[in-house]
Amino acid sequence: MEIDGLQLVWLGHAGFKIKDNGLVIYIDPFQIEADEKADIILITHDHYDHCSPKDIEKIAKEDTIIVCNEACAKKLSREAKIIKENESTEVLGVIIKAVPAYNTNKEFHPKGYGLGFVIELGGKRIYHAGDTDFIPEMKNLQNIDIALLPVGGTYTMNAEQAVEAAELIKPKIAIPMHYGSIVGSANDAETFKELYSGRAYILKKGE
Repeated sequence: MEIDGLQLVWLGHAGFKIKDNGLVIYIDPFQIEADEKADIILITHDHYDHCSPKDIEKIAKEDTIIVCNEACAKKLSREAKIIKENESTEVLGVIIKAVPAYNTNKEFHPKGYGLGFVIELGGKRIYHAGDTDFIPEMKNLQNIDIALLPVGGTYTMNAEQAVEAAELIKPKIAIPMHYGSIVGSANDAETFKELYSGRAYILKKGE
């Protein structure tokens, strides 16, 4: 989809490609086809379906900048820019803030294990929630234009919990993710869209 010149492509699962004025950013590429090269790659945490060295190599060039936590960096064969929870960094004019992402009633993603990201580019603020439940820290998210929220359940929020999150964050647009691959189905995305009172869009893979 395109929003005021910014292009957002769902790559399946929790993976996205964002393009703005020739800059190409990937988030959590997993099981992707060879695609255009990345300027920046963001990795939320070190689980194989988010931190995939094989997929990173498909899109990385010599000067691609990878932003991730220390656990992810240890799994990669190339250097990465380490970021910690609640830290911000600027890469190629893009402001990236790492925000909390964790489970509240499961043990898959303990607090401090992984990250979400708030990305500022092209005059937009994009929130990629990472693998998370509906957590209190979401109340601190302000002026989010696009929120990418997991809905598949099991390892993350389910659709109903993601609706609660979206109602709190109040993004201009909410997009469900983390379904249709390892866990969750298209029905979860549809449930989210039906229950959410704001603007929600379901992206087709590759669009």
